[in-house]
Amino acid sequence: MDWLSTISQNMFFEFTAILLLAAALGGLGQLLRQPLIVMFIALGIIVGPSALDIVKSKDNIHLLAEIGIAVLLFIVGLKLDLRIIKSVGKIALLTGLGQVVFTSLFGYFIGLALGFSSLHSFYIAVALTFSSTIIIVKLLSDKKEIDSLHGQIAIGFLIVQDIVVILVMIVLSAMRQSDNGSLAQDIAKTLASGGILLAVTVVAMKWIIPRLSYFMAKSQELLTLFAIAWAVTLAAAGEMMNFSAEVGAFLAGVSLASSDFRDTISSRLVSLRDFLLLFFFVNLGAELNLNVIGNQIAPAVVFSVFVLVGNPIIVLIIMGLMGYRKRTSFLAGLTVAQISEFSLIFAGLGLSVGHITEETVGLITLVGLVTIGLSTYLILYSHPIYEFIAPVLGIFEKKSPAVENELFREDKADYDILILGLGRFGGTILQMLEEHPQVKYLGVDFDPIAIKYFHDKGKDVMYGDMEDPELIEHLPIKNTKCIISTVPYAEHSLHLVKCLKEADYKGKLYLTVNNQNDYELLKNCGADEVLMPHRMAAANFYNQFLTQVIQ
Repeated sequence: MDWLSTISQNMFFEFTAILLLAAALGGLGQLLRQPLIVMFIALGIIVGPSALDIVKSKDNIHLLAEIGIAVLLFIVGLKLDLRIIKSVGKIALLTGLGQVVFTSLFGYFIGLALGFSSLHSFYIAVALTFSSTIIIVKLLSDKKEIDSLHGQIAIGFLIVQDIVVILVMIVLSAMRQSDNGSLAQDIAKTLASGGILLAVTVVAMKWIIPRLSYFMAKSQELLTLFAIAWAVTLAAAGEMMNFSAEVGAFLAGVSLASSDFRDTISSRLVSLRDFLLLFFFVNLGAELNLNVIGNQIAPAVVFSVFVLVGNPIIVLIIMGLMGYRKRTSFLAGLTVAQISEFSLIFAGLGLSVGHITEETVGLITLVGLVTIGLSTYLILYSHPIYEFIAPVLGIFEKKSPAVENELFREDKADYDILILGLGRFGGTILQMLEEHPQVKYLGVDFDPIAIKYFHDKGKDVMYGDMEDPELIEHLPIKNTKCIISTVPYAEHSLHLVKCLKEADYKGKLYLTVNNQNDYELLKNCGADEVLMPHRMAAANFYNQFLTQVIQ
């Protein structure tokens, strides 16, 4: 087609076509209630060599994808409180390494059973162990579950996986070199590079960032520019030192995590992140070679089922043995129900070394396409899925899950007031209740870091997630006079109302919303009052100050 030829010959037309198709497919996905990630991967296939073959500026798209990945992992590091290492470091390490070992082992034997050679089975098995940090972080961010217990654990063991895959790919890269001793040299260089990046992060956190950020914050635009430049600089440094651009960007975010301006930086970068990640998915889809996978459909189905079902089960077993509840283990386990873009890169390295064939690469590619697409739905609808299969998951939970029992309060003491959500609104209410020592209150939040923060300050708090169907069983609501939910999501509030009615709760209930539509939805749901904090603040300001001016 002449018009396709014209588009492919002009870079501006090429990018225009990609953006128009992205908007059209995104709109179609919204109408069909399909996740944007799946639609964007489909976009990559459509504009790639297997369909319209529009993408010719592959280097430019790859560069935008790399910057998008750097910004994404920078934001993850930015939101990472270093106290997370104390709270989930052990479970992240054990789960990450345990999942890698067991998936590799079982995947290898499945490969042998399907007739693949030992070497091909090894490559397939290793490729199945890696999960996509980029996709999972995006999904958890969209669902606002990054700060939840299962979200933090998932991010922890995904980072462990990333470190493993970096080491594996360095070994493979060294195998392509002919000089003796290159493997040992590359491993030594990697360890040295990691140490240098970590040292730079520590130095920046202590002496550079605190002073520099205050200077940059005089201008919001300059602060945002500095943040992007810092993220890309450490990413580039990681790449130059043969370590990892992703880890470099992540450490750049960690170095700013203690800054007073991290929330401002994060909020201003979210839109840029989402725009640039479009090119990551276009790049991923455009590189999928659909011509060599025709004969691999049957084994791809087997391996896809293993990844979608087997990987979460492995995580469920490990976390269950370590004392976590089945719900936390299940939600964290779903995040490994797909293979990573690194799996495709790993397969490409194996092909370049001559260890595997294009057909094996095609098989891994097909498994990636299937698992990324289906696991997106599993994560998006994780809570309804859990409620459906929860009775079966009891075999993965100890009778007394010790780890989470420390977060849940099992003493069932009586409280006058329960506060669900300890953000700015709920945390302020909790602080104000300190002025009334005769009132017994309990704060509840799904972020274990927030729980530790308030607990260290001597507040009465416990862990709880409003989407957890078992939450009400752990809340001491029998003699509670008042429950205040400061979580401003209508679906969570409706779920809470339903659970409280089933539990025959008799006290007062106050819900929170951020907009008029949610207010209209909840005003007749059975709550005593639906609160709008910004409207309450405006009314308070009017009554205390404006009335004096008007009079």
